Amino acid sequence: MNIQAIELIEFSCLKEKLLMRFARFISALVLMGVATTPFLPRIAHAELSITVDKGNFQPMPIAIADFVGSDPETAAQMSEIIRNNLKRSGIFQPIDKAAFIEKAVNFDAAPNFASWKAINAQALVTGRVTKDASGKLKTEFRLWDILAGQQLTGQQFVTDAALTRRVSHIISDLVYSRITGEKGFFDTRVVFVDETGTKDKRVKRLAIMDQDGANARYLTDGSELVVTPRFSPTSQEVAYMAFGDGDPKVYIMNTETRQREVVGDFPGMTFAPRFSPDGQKVVMSLAKGSASNIYVMDLRSRATTRLTDTNAIDTSPSYSPDGSQIVFESDRGGTQQIYVMSATGGGAKRLSFGEGARYSTPVWSPKGDYIAFTRQKGGQFAIGIMKPDGSGERILTEGFHNEGPTWAPNGRYLMFFRDQPGAAGSRVYMVDTTGRVENNVPTQNYSSDPAWSPLLK
Repeated sequence: MNIQAIELIEFSCLKEKLLMRFARFISALVLMGVATTPFLPRIAHAELSITVDKGNFQPMPIAIADFVGSDPETAAQMSEIIRNNLKRSGIFQPIDKAAFIEKAVNFDAAPNFASWKAINAQALVTGRVTKDASGKLKTEFRLWDILAGQQLTGQQFVTDAALTRRVSHIISDLVYSRITGEKGFFDTRVVFVDETGTKDKRVKRLAIMDQDGANARYLTDGSELVVTPRFSPTSQEVAYMAFGDGDPKVYIMNTETRQREVVGDFPGMTFAPRFSPDGQKVVMSLAKGSASNIYVMDLRSRATTRLTDTNAIDTSPSYSPDGSQIVFESDRGGTQQIYVMSATGGGAKRLSFGEGARYSTPVWSPKGDYIAFTRQKGGQFAIGIMKPDGSGERILTEGFHNEGPTWAPNGRYLMFFRDQPGAAGSRVYMVDTTGRVENNVPTQNYSSDPAWSPLLK
């Protein structure tokens, strides 16, 4: 994406400090060869922040003013996307626009902080959207700390008009990151299995969408049945398994160009392919006879190494973020449980010990602090997390059938798919690591097997 971003600096009345920092700002931009627009610099103050993990957490009241400018339709759409993103995170509570006292916000001036305090806003987002003669879109935004009476951040983006949704997601990420101190997750995509037709004649196509369910498009045509897509942590490539003519094959597809290649033409069944953290390897399960073992393939040399050697079913491998360990599921102890081993193979340690429970689909958090899993117990399927040593197990959501967790790149949220009793198919949902936030991710058809992308570049 061709986006120019320029920081918008906070307004202040301290003339000498303004001029000194403004001069440094202009000098830096000139050295970078960036065209500049004069905005005044900010002075350091105590800044607004929020602690997400505290026990009595309450979402932060935030006002998202309708963006202004020469393209009111696009401006309204962008402010609404930002509003919805922040609300879905569960960390922010956007204030109803009907409560606004200051109805028309001047983007080029500091807001009337008293009027926003009066409606309990702790933060305010303002913006402006204009188009130039060539049709390029210029989007500017500012994030204001209402309690301290200062600007926290601001940027200007110049893009093609078709990229309004992406710019809205980027702005949402900047707001999220500036207040929480964590990376955002809005400027991402999710690949999933789109399901149509009756249960006995189900068509499963690979599809991709924005993290909020918008901009869905197909990546495969339905002539093959596809399952278990998994994003590369370093690119917009996806590994998945397809059932066509002959034995099922593991493919890697570029989601931008839809070009694909076969990872390996193995005899028998291959399952659950997943990339290594550096994107240079794919680990998978290969079935031979009644057993399946875990193998890893180097994508450059195409050399394959066997990592487990049992008569059990070892599958669903997932690397730790540093690439040193692999977590997987196995029935080697008699029931389906979660194990961890070195990334080079060898002895495995059991992690899951829930009484009367079976565990599957483990996946390591990008931050390395948790392993997510599916747990089946007493006819209920739950999505949960545990620490990498198996301690601290917590169930985030439980019901008739929940399965297949996938992590957001910031390690704060998970997506999974859910069947409801009597439903003809499953749907995708999102939950956070506290279990407080749970949202449906809207899709046109039934959907399963979501896989979250890294942040887009």
